[in-house]
Amino acid sequence: MSFSFTDPKPDNKPSFSFTGPKPGDVEEQLQTIADMAHEILRLVAEVRRQISN
Repeated sequence: MSFSFTDPKPDNKPSFSFTGPKPGDVEEQLQTIADMAHEILRLVAEVRRQISN
Protein backbone atom coordinates (compact mmCIF):
# COMPACT_ATOMS: atom_id res chain seq x y z
CA MET A 1 0.00 0.00 0.00
CA SER A 2 1.30 3.48 -0.72
CA PHE A 3 0.22 7.07 -0.42
CA SER A 4 1.77 9.82 -2.48
CA PHE A 5 1.41 13.55 -2.74
CA THR A 6 2.59 15.41 -5.81
CA ASP A 7 3.16 19.07 -6.58
CA PRO A 8 0.00 21.17 -6.82
CA LYS A 9 -1.55 21.37 -10.26
CA PRO A 10 -1.98 24.69 -12.10
CA ASP A 11 -5.45 25.09 -10.55
CA ASN A 12 -3.75 24.93 -7.10
CA LYS A 13 -5.44 21.67 -6.21
CA PRO A 14 -2.87 19.25 -4.78
CA SER A 15 -2.79 15.85 -6.36
CA PHE A 16 -3.21 12.83 -4.13
CA SER A 17 -3.00 9.22 -5.14
CA PHE A 18 -3.52 6.00 -3.29
CA THR A 19 -2.69 2.49 -4.35
CA GLY A 20 -3.42 -0.50 -2.25
CA PRO A 21 -5.15 -3.80 -1.84
CA LYS A 22 -8.82 -4.43 -2.49
CA PRO A 23 -11.24 -1.98 -0.81
CA GLY A 24 -12.22 -4.31 2.05
CA ASP A 25 -8.61 -4.46 3.19
CA VAL A 26 -8.35 -0.67 3.07
CA GLU A 27 -11.41 -0.31 5.30
CA GLU A 28 -9.89 -2.76 7.75
CA GLN A 29 -6.59 -0.87 7.80
CA LEU A 30 -8.36 2.46 8.28
CA GLN A 31 -10.22 0.98 11.26
CA THR A 32 -6.91 -0.23 12.69
CA ILE A 33 -5.42 3.26 12.26
CA ALA A 34 -8.47 4.81 13.94
CA ASP A 35 -8.17 2.36 16.84
CA MET A 36 -4.49 3.21 17.24
CA ALA A 37 -5.29 6.94 17.20
CA HIS A 38 -7.88 6.48 19.96
CA GLU A 39 -5.35 4.54 22.04
CA ILE A 40 -2.71 7.27 21.54
CA LEU A 41 -5.20 9.94 22.63
CA ARG A 42 -6.12 7.85 25.68
CA LEU A 43 -2.44 7.54 26.63
CA VAL A 44 -1.85 11.26 26.14
CA ALA A 45 -4.80 12.00 28.43
CA GLU A 46 -3.34 9.62 31.02
CA VAL A 47 0.08 11.31 30.88
CA ARG A 48 -1.53 14.76 31.18
CA ARG A 49 -3.49 13.56 34.19
CA GLN A 50 -0.28 12.30 35.83
CA ILE A 51 1.59 15.53 35.08
CA SER A 52 -1.15 17.72 36.53
CA ASN A 53 -1.22 15.77 39.81
